[in-house]
Amino acid sequence: MAVREMKSLPKLVIFGDSRRRGVSEAIEEFVSFAEGKAQIVASYGIEDLKGNCKVIRSPVEAGILKKCDFAIVFGGDGSIISTARKVSEASLPVIGVNVGKLGFLAEFSVGELEDFFPRLLDKGKVPVDKRMMLKCRVFGDGQRKNRKEKFCSAAINDVFITAGPPFRMIELKILVDGQPLAGCVSDGLIISTPTGSTAYNLSAGGPIISSKMQAVVITPICPHSLSFRPIVINADSKIEVFGVRVNKGTTISIDGQVSLKLSINDVVRIEKQDSDFLIVNNPLRSKWDTLATKLSWAEKPKYTEYPNV
Repeated sequence: MAVREMKSLPKLVIFGDSRRRGVSEAIEEFVSFAEGKAQIVASYGIEDLKGNCKVIRSPVEAGILKKCDFAIVFGGDGSIISTARKVSEASLPVIGVNVGKLGFLAEFSVGELEDFFPRLLDKGKVPVDKRMMLKCRVFGDGQRKNRKEKFCSAAINDVFITAGPPFRMIELKILVDGQPLAGCVSDGLIISTPTGSTAYNLSAGGPIISSKMQAVVITPICPHSLSFRPIVINADSKIEVFGVRVNKGTTISIDGQVSLKLSINDVVRIEKQDSDFLIVNNPLRSKWDTLATKLSWAEKPKYTEYPNV
């Protein structure tokens, strides 16, 4: 009689902000469910968590991530984006549990994750999407040919520049692969990944891009021109943005979470990040469910019926 090979327990690292409403309760429910079914290696940003967990509040350690099979994030899309920037270099797939509002990236409820859990026993059968990321660097000081790097960060959703106080329009010059693309007189500029196309880019009138595409969207924010429309370019393109005229408060922001003030001498360089953001898909949902159900995308007009007409 053949002996069935026992699969090892999946090793998990948990992320969540216990200060947010509902997060602690969701984590405790999952930890109780996972007892004996998984090994929770570490937890970040979680206080008073019951169970056999090591609670860590220090910066995420690469050594811990390499020991894990999956990162489970409890919160909204913002929590997942913040976590993804930390774990992407370890190629650690992220499972998002929605304790927020929209849930574009947080695809699972706690109940759906519990139903999905048996799949985690065989990592090779877990549906994982690879999402491209951006790498943003800011250079300043020194001579033009010998600029010093003053900022570097990966971006999951987008890199955007906002005018800031005193809230006059700014002027930016955009180069793609060393060739001038456009001058942009506006309230700012958004450079987005396909994942981020449904975020700030969408609100600013940019296109929705399938998350599996390898592309970058450049979208102006309230441009002082009727003809400056968003443009989609190849993901391998290298983008440079120069400030021709900026305000004292002009700022560059990564995913709306990491920011730096820009001066007139700074150069912003954006290109595709070497690593990908790995996210586990919920097989119960299609890629367009959140757009359709929560943002009413492509919804039919609500016609009024008049009797006897």
